[in-house]
Amino acid sequence: MPDSLNSVAALDLPGTAQLLSALPVPVVLLDERERFRFANPAAELFLGLSSASLAQMHLTDLLPEDSRLPALVRQVRAADSPISDHDLVLHSPRIHREGVAAHGAPLPEMPGAVVLTLQDSSTAQKLDRQMNFRGAARGASAMAAMLAHEVKNPLSGIRGAAQLLEQAASDGDRELCILIQDEVDRIRDLVERMDMFSESPLERDAVNIHEVLDHVRRIAGTGFAAHLRIQQEYDPSLPAVWGNRDQLVQILLNLVKNAAEAVDSRDGEIVLTTAYRHGVRLAIPGSRERVHLPLEVTVRDNGPGIDEEVRASLFDPFITTKRGGQGLGLALVAKLVADHGGLIECESRPGRTVFRLSLAKPPASAPQPQGRPRARQPA
Repeated sequence: MPDSLNSVAALDLPGTAQLLSALPVPVVLLDERERFRFANPAAELFLGLSSASLAQMHLTDLLPEDSRLPALVRQVRAADSPISDHDLVLHSPRIHREGVAAHGAPLPEMPGAVVLTLQDSSTAQKLDRQMNFRGAARGASAMAAMLAHEVKNPLSGIRGAAQLLEQAASDGDRELCILIQDEVDRIRDLVERMDMFSESPLERDAVNIHEVLDHVRRIAGTGFAAHLRIQQEYDPSLPAVWGNRDQLVQILLNLVKNAAEAVDSRDGEIVLTTAYRHGVRLAIPGSRERVHLPLEVTVRDNGPGIDEEVRASLFDPFITTKRGGQGLGLALVAKLVADHGGLIECESRPGRTVFRLSLAKPPASAPQPQGRPRARQPA
């Protein structure tokens, strides 16, 4: 058999290779020794390897022999029938993908050969998580409206009464009046923070996201993250983001602040990156329009990571792992990202936590921001 990935075409199956190459689903053919004999362009993109590279490899060169995908191939060969598996993790120095669905089938024309189709089912999982985040944001919005209406007005009355009592109170009672006012102010601040979740029309423009990141970096670098290294890895060709500049600052400032609080001050590092990706399509809240989300912004830190049980509810209000935290920062981030019709994800393991934003480009009719995004090298 030739050492190339043209074996499917070499079979007496006219047009098979051309047909498989046109499919958007990754398809590979493995021979009886689990060598790659065919890979369509979608498979090259999925595996991150060219056909020329794959032609020199066995499946076990790509993945450990005891992982689930090689096991599936062996099961197909032993049973001589199609077998499927879901939620696979393809992890090795060459590839890292989670939530992969695989379907294997024997190829009668090549004894021992197995045709594999692979699909990244994490897109559907992203959509599910996005709906959960939006649900959390709607719940927080309803809570904010209730608090603003039911609590703010009585608080003003209580504080005013305490001020009047303070004027005629003895020294001991005056301290109690001041305590009442301080506690009222604390509750008012909390209510005002919750009021940020209330629904309001979002005014959007074409925003230079690198200027937003530079602004956030300056704030962090002169304040809460002055003791940390903040690296920048920007794609200088990235187009503008369709969003509200002030809210984008608020989103990224919250994420950077969380990262700064998580990392060790001795060797802590935060990395801000931008990239252009082929994103998913999501519906804008309150609209039938669906948008492409190719603009990626990430905030990465080298902290201890987030426990898996916490990640499932990370963007829900009042969920926090910080002592004295109120659990509103990430809930607000989820709400603001949802308002932008975007997607936010969190990946975490010890030594590496990444918050990833996927955002939309401006419509063609929108005026572009002044200036171009600037390239940044790691500081």
